[in-house]
Amino acid sequence: MPNDLPIRKIIHVDMDAFYASVAQMDNPELQGKPIAVGGGGTRGVISAASYEARKFGVKSAMSGRLAIKLCPDLIFVKTDFARYTEISKQIRKIFLDYTDLVEPLSLDEAYLDVTENKIGLPSATLLAQKIRTRIYAEVGLTASAGISINKFIAKVASDYNKPNGQKTVNPENVLHFLEELDIRKFYGVGKVTAEKMYQKGIFTGKDLKLKSAEYLEEHFGKSGRHYYQVVRGIHNSEVKPNRIRKSLAAERTFSKNLSSEIFMLEKLDHIAEEVTKRLHKSKVAGKTITLKIKYSDFTLQTRSKTLPYYVSEKAIILEAAKDLLYQDSLNNSVRLLGISLSNLNTEIKKVKKEDTSAVSVQLKFEF
Repeated sequence: MPNDLPIRKIIHVDMDAFYASVAQMDNPELQGKPIAVGGGGTRGVISAASYEARKFGVKSAMSGRLAIKLCPDLIFVKTDFARYTEISKQIRKIFLDYTDLVEPLSLDEAYLDVTENKIGLPSATLLAQKIRTRIYAEVGLTASAGISINKFIAKVASDYNKPNGQKTVNPENVLHFLEELDIRKFYGVGKVTAEKMYQKGIFTGKDLKLKSAEYLEEHFGKSGRHYYQVVRGIHNSEVKPNRIRKSLAAERTFSKNLSSEIFMLEKLDHIAEEVTKRLHKSKVAGKTITLKIKYSDFTLQTRSKTLPYYVSEKAIILEAAKDLLYQDSLNNSVRLLGISLSNLNTEIKKVKKEDTSAVSVQLKFEF
């Protein structure tokens, strides 16, 4: 156990199959049945799948066409973000009864720093149990949780005993936990990176730990330094109640592929309208406009331009998107278009903390 880690008690709460569970809760006839949220039709993409559907291999980001092949009895339900947002707010209120240090990652998961909590309970493990019990009693849904000394380990741990479970990684067990961890379980290591690590003989945290920082940076770029630190239990990112939005976007997948730029311009008009609404609702503006193009063969292309001033007006955004569309010829017919704004006026320069020294962790520090 490194002796230079901050003493924090972090809980990562992750709702179980949130969208699908909401649908089953609201419609008792769907309980116990394999359902998929979104993905209806031949071109739709699934947003979430119930645990009953996951047993057949159905998962998020999968096409509805493939999902129905895997699970012929699969039931498709429409997304209802208004309902998800309503329930997410109920859950957030429960979190805030215990700590003000709540950092939402999405509608269905959040980090909580309970080092100093509102009810004075020294055990983060017991606190996580209380929170999960209240969510089930007051909202009607189950949640899983991970508890440890930092956000990275808590995030990984929350996936261990899903659904409706939790796992605590105590300070004295951190290094052993990370060394035994399959590299695919490291948060932030995707399929491509995992395959690359396999090719270099890195299968577990223990294998990763044997590699030098220089080696990891050479083969994995900036992420290499991150991997070098987290496998040693070093992750000093604080729980930030007010996460700063870095981008805002809207996109549309079309029922039929578009090959005419005239039709694409019509679609871009609607997308720009939606982006503008979201900008005004969030009270932000941006300088960098990016056009996202997904072709019929599923290849993805992005084109960006940065303006010398912040914008949030539809006319300017749409004009920039048009310029980007005509910037180069299209490789194929188009199945999706999207517009995003980044370099927002809400961004704050982060102060890099080079000094990772802190108070030594006491092995009897109650979790």
